[in-house]
Amino acid sequence: MRTIETLGDLRGKRVLVRSDFNVPLKDGVITDDGRIRAALPTLNTLLEAGAKVVIMAHMGRPKGEVNPAFSLAPVAQRLGELVDTKVTLAGDVTGESAKATVDALEDGEIALLENVRFDPRETSKVDEEREELAREFAALGDVFVSDGFGVVHRKQASVYDIAKLVPSASGLLVLKEIDSLRRATDNPERPYAVVLGGSKVSDKLGVIANLLTKADMLFIGGGMAYTFLAAKGYSVGKSLLEEDQIETVKGYIAEAAERGVDLVLPVDTLVAPEFAADAPATVVPVDAIPADQMGLDIGPESQKLFADKLSTAKTVAWNGPMGVFEFDTFSGGTRAVAEALSSGDMFSVIGGGDSAAAVRLLGFDEATFSHISTGGGASLELLEGKVLPGIAVLED
Repeated sequence: MRTIETLGDLRGKRVLVRSDFNVPLKDGVITDDGRIRAALPTLNTLLEAGAKVVIMAHMGRPKGEVNPAFSLAPVAQRLGELVDTKVTLAGDVTGESAKATVDALEDGEIALLENVRFDPRETSKVDEEREELAREFAALGDVFVSDGFGVVHRKQASVYDIAKLVPSASGLLVLKEIDSLRRATDNPERPYAVVLGGSKVSDKLGVIANLLTKADMLFIGGGMAYTFLAAKGYSVGKSLLEEDQIETVKGYIAEAAERGVDLVLPVDTLVAPEFAADAPATVVPVDAIPADQMGLDIGPESQKLFADKLSTAKTVAWNGPMGVFEFDTFSGGTRAVAEALSSGDMFSVIGGGDSAAAVRLLGFDEATFSHISTGGGASLELLEGKVLPGIAVLED
C-alpha cells in the first residue's frame, strides 16, 4: 500500500487529507474527541513537512443538504486546540469559500472543508456524480492522503474517486488500522478468540460465517445473544430477538460444533422489566428468563466464564458491547471483557464503534489495549473478509 513517503517532497504542496471526524456531539459540544486525536500523527507529519493541509471530513448523515446541526465548526475548534497551527473552516465543500480558504493557506497551516456530505454527490450511487465532485476536490489539492479509516469501506467521492485523480497514499492511521486488523484476522497467534456483541445478529451474519472458519473461540454477548439462546430452545422473555434469524443461528451453532470452535454463550443474564437506567435488575439463568423481563447484560457467572476463557487467548478481536453499557447497572459484562483484554497477555483489537466508546466511557487506559479501531463498519467488513474499496484504490 502506498505511504506518505511515496508522495515525495511535500513542502508547499496542497495535501488533501480524508479524515474521519464523525465525532459524537451533545448540545453542540464534542463528547468524545478520540477520532480527532487519532488523526494527529498524520496531520503533524504533513505539517512538519511544510505542506498546506486541506482536510475533507463528514459529520452524521445530513442527506446531501446543508444542515447547521452537522457543521464541522466544533471539530475545527477542537482541532485548533490540539495542533500547533492555524485551522480555518471553509463555509462550503468545494465552493467559493473553500477555494478562498485554500488559496489563503500558508505552508504548515490547515484548512478544513465543511461537511462533505452536505453535497449529495459525495455519497451518490452514480459514478459520474461522485467523479464530478472528486474533480472539484482535486482542483483544491496536489496530492491525496487517505486517513479516515471509518469510511474506507465506502465508495465515496472523498474516499475512493479522489484517489484515482491525484497521486495518493495511505495515512499513518489507516496503515496502523490495516496492519492491526490483519494481524488479528489473517494469521493470528493462537488461541484466537473473537468477542461479538451489539444488538442484532443480522448486522454480523457475514462476520460470524467468516470467523467460524478462523477462530478457536467465539463469544456471543449483547442483544444478539438472545437469538442464539432462542436457537438453543430457551425462552427469552421480552429480550431483543430476531426470530427470522433463528434457523440461521442454529446452523452457526451446528457448524461451530462440527469445526471444533468453542462457541461461548452467556449462562446467566441481568434482566429488567423495562429498558431504563433505573430499572430494577435481577440475575437469572439463561434457561429461566421470565416472560415479562428483558435481558440487558450478561450476568456475573457469564462475566467470569468469558474472562477466564479470554485469559487463555493469544489474539482477541472484540466488536460490540455485552450489554447496555451506557446504563451503569448493565455495564458489568462489557467492563469484564474490557478488563480481561486490558490486563491480559494477548494481542487485542477493539473494533471501533460502541466497543471503543465503551472502553472510554468506562475509564480504561487506551494504552493497555493493542489497538482500538476508529472504524466500526470498516473493521467489521475486514473481519468479514471483504475488500474495502478505499484501501484497494491505494494498493499498487
